[in-house]
Amino acid sequence: MTDRYSGLTVTFRKDIRDDDAEVIITAIRLIKGVLSVDSIPSTTDLLIATNRVKAELRNKLWDVLE
Repeated sequence: MTDRYSGLTVTFRKDIRDDDAEVIITAIRLIKGVLSVDSIPSTTDLLIATNRVKAELRNKLWDVLE
């Protein structure tokens, strides 16, 4: 028996401009069965969370190297 998916999440390697993302959004909308495509704007909360994760990983790496 195979699994079924109700959706997929796409994450960009780095933030991109909204006008650059529009081409990608349009392409995804053209895929058969796609009901909607929503964008997630970069916010201060996202930046803070990203920096905290980076700091935590950096600290763990230093612990390993010591």
